[in-house]
Amino acid sequence: MSNGKPQQQQQVKTAINPTREVNYQDWYQEVIKAADLAENSDVKGCMVIKPWGYSIWENIQHGLDGMFKDTGHQNAYFPLFIPLSFLEKEASHVEGFAKECAVVTHHRLELKDGKLVPTGKLEEPLVVRPTSETIIGASFAKWVQSYRDLPLLINQWANVVRWEMRTRMFLRTTEFLWQEGHTAHATQEEAVEETMKMLGVYADFAENYMAMPVIQGEKTAAERFPGAVQTFSIEAMMQDRKALQSGTSHFLGQNFSKASGIQFADQNNQQTFAWTTSWGVSTRLIGGMIMTHADDDGMVCPPRLAPRHVVIVAIAQKPEDRPRVVEYCTKLAAELRALRYNDEKLRVELDIRDQNGGERRWGWVKKGVPVILEVGPRDIDKDSVFMGRRDKSPKDKTGVTRGELVATLPALLQEIQDSLFARAKAFRDEHTKLIDTKDDFYAFFADPPKKKPNDPTPIHGGFAMTHYNGDPALETKIKDDLKVTVRCMPLVGGEPGTCPFTGEPSVQRVVWAKSY
Repeated sequence: MSNGKPQQQQQVKTAINPTREVNYQDWYQEVIKAADLAENSDVKGCMVIKPWGYSIWENIQHGLDGMFKDTGHQNAYFPLFIPLSFLEKEASHVEGFAKECAVVTHHRLELKDGKLVPTGKLEEPLVVRPTSETIIGASFAKWVQSYRDLPLLINQWANVVRWEMRTRMFLRTTEFLWQEGHTAHATQEEAVEETMKMLGVYADFAENYMAMPVIQGEKTAAERFPGAVQTFSIEAMMQDRKALQSGTSHFLGQNFSKASGIQFADQNNQQTFAWTTSWGVSTRLIGGMIMTHADDDGMVCPPRLAPRHVVIVAIAQKPEDRPRVVEYCTKLAAELRALRYNDEKLRVELDIRDQNGGERRWGWVKKGVPVILEVGPRDIDKDSVFMGRRDKSPKDKTGVTRGELVATLPALLQEIQDSLFARAKAFRDEHTKLIDTKDDFYAFFADPPKKKPNDPTPIHGGFAMTHYNGDPALETKIKDDLKVTVRCMPLVGGEPGTCPFTGEPSVQRVVWAKSY
């Protein structure tokens, strides 16, 4: 029976504080800290990727590298330093990156008055690689002489430097890791085909490995890669309803081949310039995984990319029980490691540390391990384990026999993978809206009122699908008004209509969103 007084809502205890709802940006940083993924470096704007975070990156590398090689690409490596004159060859390219370049001007240090001073000025400054079109183009110009040398399909795994003012781990840092593909082709048609093929590879990886639904589309001129003819991207919705550009593929036309002198004798022995592409993804994908799947208890790793598929937490309250429990868990770990998931052996961690079992389990919850098993003496008596799935509440644990676990675990991991994708897609669909009037568009992205003066702005907005007449000035005005941009012009669903901002004809709807 009510006593007439408002009842206080019971606070749900979570491992991450603040929660997503209270402060999304701080929540993101706390997830990284709790999962032990990375930490800020002593070098401003840079990060130290810790073993758990780097293991995720290794799994991303492994998956993508196989897909690149399956499509005929080979890995190579090119210098970190790019002569300034190389960048100057392609005017729009250098203009696009000029404000982000770190430049080396000296080649040694000397001790003067107790301080190290740069000396030995270089004849030509060297730019620390922001991207490699120009220096790879110099090599391609040497490698390509005839149409028989084409296509040239090269990828490199590397680090790059872009001097960012505002940084956030895994999303925007001064130095980050990535892969960059660079290809040269005999015809425009082949280069365009390559551009779209690699966009499809990225979308395939995002959805089937990361469990992150994406929209494939072309960028507007305002968002195009400097020096490209066309830029295409995959765009994903994060849990704060902002867009994350998660991969890009660029059709460069003959712009870079003319700047770098990539010429070849065609079948008629006529000299012609090659048609080139470039494409890349980075450690930003880890940030995308966090913001797509993590919850208020920490990281949630899709099984295909998880550093460990399963963790077995051995629990022995009494010292005399410990040998028996450790022996049972060791044999179980060996049995599970013999299983296969996604054409790989299961990655199994055996946790037999002499610490509180509950604390150890929560540590693995925060790291996002897909399946966490707890085994104690009573479980051994029943030849069973307590199992928790990371795609469900940490309190949702079930008992399962050892035989059933071994028989069903690979299928269970795929079930978790699929459920994460379905959940993320349902969230995106829920917050994607077709809008046909200017007023509705502005209302969709307007900041809602705060509950209290010091409260953070509530999460709102999402993906707005509207027609657009393609006017860059209109895009600039909306960006100034709302901090909203056209994320892409989707490759599918391009029915004509009327731009709600101008009343002019529109070829198709585009995706508008606030973004990272």
